[in-house]
Amino acid sequence: MTDSLAFTGAGLLERTVAALADRAPAIVAAAADQMRGIRLGLHFNDGSHATLTVQHSHLIVAQERCPDPDVEVAFDDRAMNLVFDLQRRPTTEVLSESLDVRGSQEQTLATWRAFTLLSQRASGLRSVQELWGSYREQAPQLWGASTEAAADRAGPDSRWRALDFLTGLRPADVPGQQRPALVGGTTVTAPRLLWDGRQTSPWWHEDRISDADLRQTMEICRSRTNDEMQRLMPDREPRAELYDLMRSYPARQGKGLRPTLTIAACAAFGGRPEEAVRAAAALELFHNGFLVHDDIADESTHRRGLPTMHEEHGVGLAVNVGDGLNLLAVDAVLSNLETLGLARTLGLIRETLHMCRESVEGQAMELGWIRHDVVPPEDDAYFVMSTKKTGWYTCISPCRIGAVCAGITDPGVLDRFDEAFRLIGIAFQIQDDILNLVGEEAVYGKEALGDLLEGKRTVMLIHLFRTMPEHERPRIQRILQRRRTEKIQQDAEELLSAMLRHGSIEYATDLADRLAAEGIERFERDLEVVPENEGKAVLRQIAHYVTTRPL
Repeated sequence: MTDSLAFTGAGLLERTVAALADRAPAIVAAAADQMRGIRLGLHFNDGSHATLTVQHSHLIVAQERCPDPDVEVAFDDRAMNLVFDLQRRPTTEVLSESLDVRGSQEQTLATWRAFTLLSQRASGLRSVQELWGSYREQAPQLWGASTEAAADRAGPDSRWRALDFLTGLRPADVPGQQRPALVGGTTVTAPRLLWDGRQTSPWWHEDRISDADLRQTMEICRSRTNDEMQRLMPDREPRAELYDLMRSYPARQGKGLRPTLTIAACAAFGGRPEEAVRAAAALELFHNGFLVHDDIADESTHRRGLPTMHEEHGVGLAVNVGDGLNLLAVDAVLSNLETLGLARTLGLIRETLHMCRESVEGQAMELGWIRHDVVPPEDDAYFVMSTKKTGWYTCISPCRIGAVCAGITDPGVLDRFDEAFRLIGIAFQIQDDILNLVGEEAVYGKEALGDLLEGKRTVMLIHLFRTMPEHERPRIQRILQRRRTEKIQQDAEELLSAMLRHGSIEYATDLADRLAAEGIERFERDLEVVPENEGKAVLRQIAHYVTTRPL
């Protein structure tokens, strides 16, 4: 999107939806759920147009006129002024040739609910406040008076009063929110629905919900964890052949998913976030040790855009570096004894051992399939393998370990994370497998089509073997049976072409979306006992992140 389009009405809508998909995917998913199957056409006071549709749990904005909308909305200057005035009843806002809405009753009401949800919950995020504040500054004719006194003289429609209130709001100002912010104020609370069709009330008196800024939260949690890992790294010889190399993979920063889950789960159960940072660092050390060893087993050439450890320094040094990272992770877990005490540290040891056992069992399953030239006939086998290999240490264990850091050691409570994050973890892994095939290498961070060269048994490969005709099978099997060093890029492209031809990528995308939706449903049901707080808000955003990340 060019700068010239940035602050048209249509441009503002596109930027707002993009910001929410990046920072608060739970809001986007909730709005998308209201608008499924509806094509919305929007016309703005500045002559710009937009089409809004839903794809899976994504809101898709196109800055173009909608040719055949189910619902059509037109905004004039007055309507743009009222977008964030959360005390106005809908009946006072919808006027012919002002905020003009056309469509069937059912679809119009669904659209109204989606936009009410977007405006009220999105208004609680500082990043969205800044975005809309910039729009207001670039379109002063919509807001009229620049001072409060002048606004009072000019009348009620001359100021964007709700945004003014939000601009001055800080988490510490919210009644009843005395606990320190999880990551220094990325979360601002937003109001619930004000008008129920019978009565209305001032929106700052309503019960509040939280929507965390996920991107900023993940950046800060990742930074805290990386700092802790650096403190844990020994400063002694042999540096060049061991300790400097041990810093290599952690320095290739990932998304920060595991540290964020760990710290957020701790906060959700009332713990202090700093109590979970060392455990989060231990998880990341384990993860990077696993990656070094996995890259050797898979004969991978690149990791996060750089040569793998064994490609750059040889297999011998790489194996030792992986061992060193795992040893340092064990030491980091044990060092919690000084700060968390015996009971919580024993709980961490138990959870960590279980996580490692699941991971090596999952790795054994996948390597066994490749060694014996087996492609599982059904998806369930993949679900078991991916849950064991990556689901536990990527999603389930970080949540359980974070809760242990807060003092929760009851298995009945910890088990409440398992099913929700099992489903979310499988969906996340399927999406990663898809990105390896169709994503940009610079974004994904691994070699293009690396999973096909390595012979990974993905959902797409399993689907391909279930659906392709018999006359194609011998050729595909011959390619798959070749060792990694024997395959060439053309082989991988041939496998990808077969997957695209038989709908395997589309099948996997739909499957991931369905599993993620089931996981979110289990999250709300199984974790209902956890009070609404900032930690739980972050966990919820991560759960929804799986349904809204771009593929």
